Amino acid sequence: MTHALVTGGAGFIGSHLSEALLQAGYHVTIVDDLSTGSIWNIDGIREHPRFRYYIDSVMNERLMAELIDRADVVFHLAAAVGVRLIVERPVHTIETNIRGTEIVLGLAARKRKKVLITSTSEVYGKSSKVPFSEQDDLVLGSTTRPRWSYACSKAIDEFLGLAYCKQYKMPVIIARLFNTVGPRQTGQYGMVVPRFVEQALTGKPLTVYGDGTQTRCFAYVGDVVDALIKLTEEPQAEGEVFNVGNDRELSIRQLAEMVIERTGSRSTIEFIPFERAYDENFEDLQRRVPDLTKIRRLLNYTPRVSIEEIIDRVATYLKERMS
Repeated sequence: MTHALVTGGAGFIGSHLSEALLQAGYHVTIVDDLSTGSIWNIDGIREHPRFRYYIDSVMNERLMAELIDRADVVFHLAAAVGVRLIVERPVHTIETNIRGTEIVLGLAARKRKKVLITSTSEVYGKSSKVPFSEQDDLVLGSTTRPRWSYACSKAIDEFLGLAYCKQYKMPVIIARLFNTVGPRQTGQYGMVVPRFVEQALTGKPLTVYGDGTQTRCFAYVGDVVDALIKLTEEPQAEGEVFNVGNDRELSIRQLAEMVIERTGSRSTIEFIPFERAYDENFEDLQRRVPDLTKIRRLLNYTPRVSIEEIIDRVATYLKERMS
């Protein structure tokens, strides 16, 4: 029976991935330092006979050596997440993303264990060529803009992963995630959907940063984790980079209006300048849309859950947490 190791497994995406792996018959081990994850996220699976968890860091090389040695496949999700955390803790962001990936790849290379690295749409940077394709050039901003430290660190993760794949002949897959959303995601680190839904449910103004015309595409976490698992089960995915997300585009203002409508809220919309929301050096992107041609061809991938249903599921989850 296949044994999967999930780093960052108590996080939003990691916990959903762990559940899906268990349902698919895997043995699952997770490691998470709970810096942004939560033990509550894995409450439903903590007693599962095929599940083990370690509250520790991927920087613990002795532990990671043991866990990777036992695993057949490693899903490397542990990373700094969220725009606010990235802006406020840039040193933590760079060190966590690069050093953590370096440790995982170095240990996995010893026995050529398969590794899937979750990257991000942020690596496309300031590119204006929409939709973003995996072969497109990456256009990063100035080093004086802290946002780009995250994009750069994740791009280095990709370079490292593909270099290990080429030099050591180990199976590595890169998945670039585009705005994954759903229950368990927190608005604490700048995630817009849970923040809007929580504001709507409590009658507070929905705080839209900038003028709200910037657009994003939102993918349901269940669709994303299914794709991640299928990528590791498909030999043709090895050594490749894939966009994973939803390609339905909507503006942040439209999202705010949709949240108000679907929650039946009387909340208003309040526009806040980016420099007030983050800092004077913050730089945002106008559009971020994935080209899903490559993953559709390989996996027949089609996102199933709409943004309307995502909002409903997040609202149901948050109502339960508030009660």
